[in-house]
Amino acid sequence: MADDDIAIVGIGQTKPTRRADRDIRALSIEAVQMALDDAGIAPSEVDGIISDGVIMPGSVPREYMAAQFGITRRFDGGMSYGGTGIACAPMLARMALRAGLADVVVFYFGVDWGSRAEGPYGFHNMYPAKMAFEKPQGFNGQPSYFALWARRYMHEYGLTEADLAAIATTQRASALRNGRGQVQKALSMDDYYASRMISDPLRAADCCLITDGAVAFVMTRMDRARDCRKKPIKVMGCGYASEPLSGDDIFTQKPAQLTMPGAKEACGRALREAGIGLGAVNFAEIYDCFTISCLMQIEDLGFCKKGEAGAFVREQGTGIEGKLPVNTHGGLLSHSYLLGAEHVVEAVRQLRGEAGNAQVKNAEIGMVTGLSVPDYGVLLLGR
Repeated sequence: MADDDIAIVGIGQTKPTRRADRDIRALSIEAVQMALDDAGIAPSEVDGIISDGVIMPGSVPREYMAAQFGITRRFDGGMSYGGTGIACAPMLARMALRAGLADVVVFYFGVDWGSRAEGPYGFHNMYPAKMAFEKPQGFNGQPSYFALWARRYMHEYGLTEADLAAIATTQRASALRNGRGQVQKALSMDDYYASRMISDPLRAADCCLITDGAVAFVMTRMDRARDCRKKPIKVMGCGYASEPLSGDDIFTQKPAQLTMPGAKEACGRALREAGIGLGAVNFAEIYDCFTISCLMQIEDLGFCKKGEAGAFVREQGTGIEGKLPVNTHGGLLSHSYLLGAEHVVEAVRQLRGEAGNAQVKNAEIGMVTGLSVPDYGVLLLGR
């Protein structure tokens, strides 16, 4: 590894829960402290802070976080929002670290949507067109939007409810093996079909959890990383892509409803930077806000052809011992819903060999994806 390569050297995550007994600022501070302790790095060494560009600035601003730890920032940044901002955080960190603008960068992210009255359903209220034309017609939150995609996908490609169930039940089994998640109850196929309908054809088991919690991770150059407490995990590649759509357009006004063009583009950029092919990826932590979004990304990332993800999950296997282990901690469906920040933590644990009963054998390279329609991010990490 070259000295100007960058690595993730510390991770921290609060215990995921539906409703926390502390506010989001306290949770975020805890996550950052955990990540610094994991790395063996003192707060006084941190000189760069990153969060996403939309959600955190309104709830836990970066200057607030810096003040809690006595951090004098030489670099401060954020990009996109939610999943994409998380997956692409190492892109910003790398720019700062290689340019000498910072020596140690901390990223943090958290949500308290389990405690807020509207939870994630209030996120789209910032978009006037959705408030004026879509919410009054029943498009009140992501389940309605992704159900629209799922039903159209069924019409176009013959997707069945059993295909959706395969994702949900497989990830629940992985969550139970992981043991750290918010849900610790088995999900059988019968349980899946018995779960209540939220927005046809999506049942409760097709939808992500609602969580209060926070995540942080620490990044630095490899020459510094070698002296940290835990094995450094190299940032091999990071890709970002977007569609020319506004927040008012997303979900309902996409020109091609059943594809995520950003997934292919961002994945290609990350792979080229890493100098590897898709076949070198040993496991993938894919943004699974719903079962249908996970299936669509498996295709758009290139693991199989369009319309074949259902068969891919059944025949190739996405469990811990499958051909392509997906969301080895249970994902947003069964572990927690921190918009994919927990995906980064899980990927680092896998590559360190710290995943316990959920450990993927011979895990050398992992992929993390972030979905923030119309943006998309892909992060490749390696030992």
